[in-house]
Amino acid sequence: MAEAYGKLTGEPGVLFVTRGPGATNGAIGVHTGLQDSTPMVVFIGQVPNEFAEREAFQEIDYRRMYGQMAKWVGQIDRVERIPEYVNRAFHTAVAGRPGPVVLALPEDTLFSQARSPMRQSTTSCGPRLLPRRWPSCTSCSRRAAAVRAARRRRLGSRNLHPAAALDRGARLGRRTSFRCQDLFDNRSASYIGDVGIGINPKLAERVKDADVLLVIGARLGEMTTSGYTLIEAPVPKQTLIHVHAGAEELGRVLPSCARHQLGDGAIRRGA
Repeated sequence: MAEAYGKLTGEPGVLFVTRGPGATNGAIGVHTGLQDSTPMVVFIGQVPNEFAEREAFQEIDYRRMYGQMAKWVGQIDRVERIPEYVNRAFHTAVAGRPGPVVLALPEDTLFSQARSPMRQSTTSCGPRLLPRRWPSCTSCSRRAAAVRAARRRRLGSRNLHPAAALDRGARLGRRTSFRCQDLFDNRSASYIGDVGIGINPKLAERVKDADVLLVIGARLGEMTTSGYTLIEAPVPKQTLIHVHAGAEELGRVLPSCARHQLGDGAIRRGA
């Protein structure tokens, strides 16, 4: 439910689970949140600090367990640092490419008390999205020209608003990425299907044969690319314009020296 809340609202879904079994059950939603770029903050019970690393009952090192499933994993060993850790967790969950953050709560920390410096502060410490860096007008003009010049162009997205605006203005064939089928009206004349498990073979061929692919907000992972067959790695046949909130995602699967970093966007020209 926390993962669904984060996906629907764009605000971090919050999850509290017990140590041991609760942590392992919660890992399913955390892993889904990471792959779907869903903001989440997960609080997990932990053994008391005095029992740490003694293989106490249901003790798990959550930094190791969740290391590859979360944007950040922390443990609050001192009660006076709770505001600092929680503030950082919510900021991290929504910054750049959103995702899950995990905080472990030792049992003795839960029952301790401390004076919070934030209680006396008049400044709001809630999570804030950092300003986006946008491509220059020249860069946008070059990309718009590439789209207009293409005979077979496709628009793929997991971000509704900018993609919908482009769709209205450029008459692009529109598809949604894996687990994002609901982000666009499936009854629209420009909707040509979703790219994921069990893709329509005709749609797969249209993606492969496209001159230009404009990908907004979607990761070019295994599911979206049908095992990297629709968009070949490391050199795609299509001209690829990729827009994504996380700079680390641009060029991750399709690296190229011909690619230009443009804040939230990058372009890769095929052979």
